[in-house]
Amino acid sequence: MSPLWTFGLLRSELTTTFRRWRTLALLAVLAAVPVLVGIAVKMETSDGSSPGGGGGGGPAFISQITNNGLFLVFTALAATLPFFLPMAIGVVAGDAIAGESNAGTLRYLLVAPAGRSRLLLTKYATVVIFCLAATLVVAVSALTVGALLFPLGDLTTISGTQISFAEGLGRALLIALAVAASLIGVAALGLFVSTLTGSGIAAMATTVGLLITVQILDQIPQLHALQPYFFSHYWLSFADLMREPVYWDDLMKNLGLQALYAVVFGSAAWARFTTKDITA
Repeated sequence: MSPLWTFGLLRSELTTTFRRWRTLALLAVLAAVPVLVGIAVKMETSDGSSPGGGGGGGPAFISQITNNGLFLVFTALAATLPFFLPMAIGVVAGDAIAGESNAGTLRYLLVAPAGRSRLLLTKYATVVIFCLAATLVVAVSALTVGALLFPLGDLTTISGTQISFAEGLGRALLIALAVAASLIGVAALGLFVSTLTGSGIAAMATTVGLLITVQILDQIPQLHALQPYFFSHYWLSFADLMREPVYWDDLMKNLGLQALYAVVFGSAAWARFTTKDITA
């Protein structure tokens, strides 16, 4: 199989995915979240008061936004990661195979010299690229709004040390990459669900439902022994990138867990798809 043909298939998948109105609407919603958060903080602090929340991690970054607009990037990623980002990924991943089957185009894709394994890998690569794109949309939107509404400059880390604005931008990029990597397990789960049904809507709804269920279970104290194995458990560990020095333990656990989910559900998706009767 020619590498150029494989690249052409990936390019075609990316073009199709990013031209869909549904995809554009999801990206627009994600871009709007930092705008709403920034405006809300600006209005709340217009009288000189401080925004709610204190401390340093996760959504508590919001307390630093008025001092430095770059913190809006961290706040927006923390606000979108529990629901908005994984929901968007779940929609795209759930529709990857089931949507083609529902539209009657899956059989024609397999007529081309792609092979089921290569087609499935291309679909997953497309979803992973969407993970990165969606995360960067949130980060860029937040950076733009933060620069327009709040001052920019040197940052104070969670540890209380000062870093330059340039280093802060570098940390913001690392955090965006960490958040995108946190979603590869969801991408594999959604792709697996997509191979189980011929209905794109059913696959998307099932994937999003599983996301919500797992996050609810992750908040139940009685399940503390199982929670470190839930794909969402270490999602907010990206806040450790704002420590000095960086605390890597939970970040590595998160990346390892996402890789495990990607391997397990990716393998399950491959086993299902390569043995499935394609009738549409």
